[in-house]
Amino acid sequence: MCFLDDAQRLTPPLLDYLRQLWDAPGCAAALVLCGAGSERALARASALRSRVLTWHQVGRLEPSQVPQTLTPFHPVRAEADPDDRARADEQMARGNFRTWAKITSHVYAARERGPARPVDRELIEQACARLGPYP
Repeated sequence: MCFLDDAQRLTPPLLDYLRQLWDAPGCAAALVLCGAGSERALARASALRSRVLTWHQVGRLEPSQVPQTLTPFHPVRAEADPDDRARADEQMARGNFRTWAKITSHVYAARERGPARPVDRELIEQACARLGPYP
């Protein structure tokens, strides 16, 4: 199985190359193209678009889904207080998995610089502040 994020940025020649790989004799792979606007990219590559088995829209996580969905992806998320995670989700991430990945990256980098530092509200807020006005 092959996952490609930001598929909307793939050029038509690259999409055609993926189609050729997928059509190769003996290929038993699945190709998963992800990204907002990827359906428009595939509209420009009709040979690949005609092979789409299904389309799936993944929405934002509901607040109740955040803990069980995000915690297994990185240990620093499990260290955070659930109330602090909920606050960060409400104020910054709003259920967006990509924003959570950015927050986690900033928390992880801060922990690399100071391993004894707890994953507390202050650290999470600092990580969120690094995202700027457009997380």
